[in-house]
Amino acid sequence: MNVKHGSLAAAWRAICCVALATVAATAILSPARTAAAAPVSLSSLSNADTSAGLKKALDQGINQAVSKLGVTDGFLKNPAVKIPLPPALAKGESVMRMMGLGAKADELEVAMNRAAEAAVPESKPILKQALRQMSLADAKQILTGGDDAATQYFKKTTYGSLESKFKPIIERATQKVQLAQRYDAVAAKGAEIGLLKPEDASLQSYVTQKTLDGLFVMMADEERAIRKDPLGQASSLLKKVFGAIH
Repeated sequence: MNVKHGSLAAAWRAICCVALATVAATAILSPARTAAAAPVSLSSLSNADTSAGLKKALDQGINQAVSKLGVTDGFLKNPAVKIPLPPALAKGESVMRMMGLGAKADELEVAMNRAAEAAVPESKPILKQALRQMSLADAKQILTGGDDAATQYFKKTTYGSLESKFKPIIERATQKVQLAQRYDAVAAKGAEIGLLKPEDASLQSYVTQKTLDGLFVMMADEERAIRKDPLGQASSLLKKVFGAIH
């Protein structure tokens, strides 16, 4: 190698060493440029972001839960929320089928679940009103609470209103079934002598309670999904808020 070429090679090696050293120093001194930004903490979020992010998430959860349940077969074909025959009837179901009354039992089961499916869409305005009234203190408590903290908030603040809203819808749907009327007549007497729980004393009460149970089960499922994978959610604000508690 001649002197000229040797000098050029040496100069090139020096330039490369300086470049590598610069890259290494940059990575050490400014990790944010070479790696994903560190997640923010909940305490660093503004009150407005905290409240808005949570409410956006819960609004999404309400929409999803209602849309999944308030449709044909939303209850009937979902094992997690399907409403079975009331215990008093379920115990005698095998006898009913032996007596040729199986179709009547099936008709009642379908009617109960159809009633629930018809009632659930009426829950949306009530749930969203509770969401609008949620305080910042409520929001922060929900964010740092258990997997179903938001669902428990809605249960506490809307249960009575939802129950009142659902009952007449469910009554209209179930009273069209002959077996439902017979059940009410027998159940009322059973409740009087303590053989049935008060909530099972009428088909209307039984189906209403089961509809509410199913709604809150579905809302809890939606809430857990958001908490488990906040980065998989579409909203950047939602990711920011729920990501901060991971």
